[in-house]
Amino acid sequence: MTPLENTLREALTKKKILLMTHLVLGYPSFEINREVIRQMVQNGVDLIEMQIPFSEPVADGPMILKANQQAIAKGAKVEGCLQFAAEITAEFHIPFLFMTYYNILYKYGLEAFIDRAYDINIKGFIIPDLPPEEGKEYLEKIKSINMAPIQIFAPTSTKERMQQLAQYGAGFIYCVARRGVTGKKTDFDQDFKEYISRCRSATSLPLAVGFGIRAKEDVDFLTGKADIAVIGTETIRLVDEKGPSAVGPFIADLR
Repeated sequence: MTPLENTLREALTKKKILLMTHLVLGYPSFEINREVIRQMVQNGVDLIEMQIPFSEPVADGPMILKANQQAIAKGAKVEGCLQFAAEITAEFHIPFLFMTYYNILYKYGLEAFIDRAYDINIKGFIIPDLPPEEGKEYLEKIKSINMAPIQIFAPTSTKERMQQLAQYGAGFIYCVARRGVTGKKTDFDQDFKEYISRCRSATSLPLAVGFGIRAKEDVDFLTGKADIAVIGTETIRLVDEKGPSAVGPFIADLR
């Protein structure tokens, strides 16, 4: 069991569902990132995925795409993201993950990037454009140091594919709530209930559900079905519209 999974399972003995949040590093600034993270942690977020911006984030919707592009335009570099992450993991004692696209790791140097992440206490990675069949070197390296290569289930995944992905994964499984990209509202209907049941039967790892989680009613619906509710686009939208001070009350209300 990875340290990430161990931490999550311990937290689940005290809470019925955990909250994971997402932010794009350097958007709208690292200073605001720091304040948003502080508010998230103080209001009960259990783990955070920090996205290293990439020019073509294919799994992301318009809001997160814009955040990636503007972070890059304002000068956010991989090295700056790594330095910021080191400061954050030293200050806040919950699990932090890196979410990004494989080109970032490849260009930096795969082993060097993973070693650097390990050294700054990152617990795992979400790399949505790297199928495990094409990521042998990545998987071997990350598992050799007991970090978590988070795998992704989708509504289109067959039971056999889910079981296969789960064998490559660790920490938890990220269950995409619907087809498409991030940001749109998700309807939790009967099809979703059948989908999450398939996810549960395919793995013993904790299940995180993301894409379109916006309100307490969404978190309430997921309680008892999933282990982690993932909130991404909505917090970025809040910061854009109301400023970082709106994030804390929003997170508190999700509980």
